Amino acid sequence: MYQNLALLAAFLLVYSLFAGRFESRLLNGPLMFMLAGLILGPAFLGLLLPRIDKDGLRILAELTLAIVLFSDAANADLKVLKAHEGLPLRLLLIGLPLTMLSGWLVGIWLFPQIPPIELAILATLLAPTDAALGKAVVSNPKVAASVREGLNVESGLNDGICVPVLLMFLALLIEEQARSPVSLAVELVAEELGIGALVGVALTLIAWLLQRYAGKRHWQTPMWSQLTLPGLALVCFATAQASGGSGFIAAFVGGLLASYLFAQQKHDLLKASEEFASLLSVITWVVFGAQVIPWAWSSFTLNIWLYAVLSLTVVRVLPVLISLAGTNFDFETRLFIGWFGPRGLASIVFAVMILDYPLQVGRTLVAVAACTVLLSVLLHGLSANPWVSRLANRVL
Repeated sequence: MYQNLALLAAFLLVYSLFAGRFESRLLNGPLMFMLAGLILGPAFLGLLLPRIDKDGLRILAELTLAIVLFSDAANADLKVLKAHEGLPLRLLLIGLPLTMLSGWLVGIWLFPQIPPIELAILATLLAPTDAALGKAVVSNPKVAASVREGLNVESGLNDGICVPVLLMFLALLIEEQARSPVSLAVELVAEELGIGALVGVALTLIAWLLQRYAGKRHWQTPMWSQLTLPGLALVCFATAQASGGSGFIAAFVGGLLASYLFAQQKHDLLKASEEFASLLSVITWVVFGAQVIPWAWSSFTLNIWLYAVLSLTVVRVLPVLISLAGTNFDFETRLFIGWFGPRGLASIVFAVMILDYPLQVGRTLVAVAACTVLLSVLLHGLSANPWVSRLANRVL
């Protein structure tokens, strides 16, 4: 355990010191930590040996996604949804559903042996994009503000939107296995969504009222106030899960409400939450490289590689081009927006989640997800800065 901790901490220390140098080139954090886990892990050098079973990996992934969902929702500026010719709204309301549909159709073509409901689950878990993997784009001032804000809002909200869709398909899967009425599936989804949303709203309101009460009496301190929103995110998630609802819905709804209630202070209060999410994300990416990729590698077939490539290209790009029809963005900018829809943390978490359900081909679905995320980390990480520079030079 201490050897694992020493290696992880040493790599984190070195990367933190030279991150600016790395990320100004062709590298980014998720790529570096995934490669560190892969190279130092049992697949190659065998120096990093994380002993995390399926339940431990699921807990790590779920907690990471809960914090990320809350932070992304709280950071989202909903006023931007209709800005820039409605770019974020178009991506979420037109591009996202079409991405799920096209992913499902490609799955039917490449994997005819897999039940359609399981292919719908696969298409859904690979639909959300990852803001961390697209950081070189969404935080680069060389990229037009409209494109940066559009991609940032999209990646901040689409994983939360995909959660209820994924829950619906998982509920239908259970209904299909149980041979019971479809109403059971609807009831399961409504229960998870309803309880999750109610918990998120109630706990966020309580936290806001307590924060106002303590603030008026000057009982707060800058140091401990940093833990208010991380604590709220975790209590929303855990309470909803314990109550039979969806913790992810609770975290997402709680984050959206916190964005409104804590409007004047949210950026200061969210710093610790974002740092906590970054640390958990680092651990998740290392474990993904050290354990998940070697475990899934033997399952990678030609069709899986082909699906991964199509998922990152046609399945994502074509719906984006359709959603942006009629806007003033030129073709290369539309292509740029379509390409930079990297798959990452949300897809990993969703893939780990589905292992607890009675899937006929669970290992294959996880292998497809792992292959897609692996390619995304490599291709999007390596292409971000060169394409951004090309666009910037073209404008100049």
